[in-house]
Amino acid sequence: MKILIAEDDLYIRKGMTDLLEQEGYSIIQASNGKAALELFKQNPPDFIILDIMMPELDGYSVCREIRKTNDDVPILFLSAKDEEIDRVIGLELGADDYMSKPFGVYELRARIKAIAKRYLKSQQSNPKVDDSFVFGDLQVYPIELCAKRREQTIELSLREIKILECLYKNKNNVVTRDMLFDYAWGYDYMPNSRTLDQHISKLRKQIEIDPLTPILIKTIHGVGYRH
Repeated sequence: MKILIAEDDLYIRKGMTDLLEQEGYSIIQASNGKAALELFKQNPPDFIILDIMMPELDGYSVCREIRKTNDDVPILFLSAKDEEIDRVIGLELGADDYMSKPFGVYELRARIKAIAKRYLKSQQSNPKVDDSFVFGDLQVYPIELCAKRREQTIELSLREIKILECLYKNKNNVVTRDMLFDYAWGYDYMPNSRTLDQHISKLRKQIEIDPLTPILIKTIHGVGYRH
């Protein structure tokens, strides 16, 4: 899922990019409204994070132009303003949500995940088809970005879903580290061994009954992992 971040503050833009790339999203960036509109036309994203106060074109103008040709792409407004009228204007222009600065990492992640779920559901070609799969004693729901163990629901990121999908599709076979990087990060990603280890460690803490004695994701030393 590709996200366009349009934000003139370099530190905020970089912080959001780092966070969302860790979650498994592909990011394209713009530092002003005009560049954001050009990127939207040249390389259409699946999701847009749009600052309101930007050089060249403000976020309202960018949203207005986008909505002339595309009513479906989700848009999340960011603004230092916190007046009700500003939120109303943004929502009336067609935004899906609105966040005031400063905002917390967890709130941003939660809001994007909520909108991403709606987007993934809307893109499902046949809503009657169940694309969930069984992973040990878990039922994994990619569209819902979660897994369930009896009555327990485990929230997962897009990248965590991809890791589980890769292991599931190669069940009982060793999945090399390169295979996991290609599937969950993409072919153009420059692999870092600690990156994968950290994701697997975090995933085990979420889905294993005993993370210190993993059953669902087993390490094959020197090679990769196996489910």
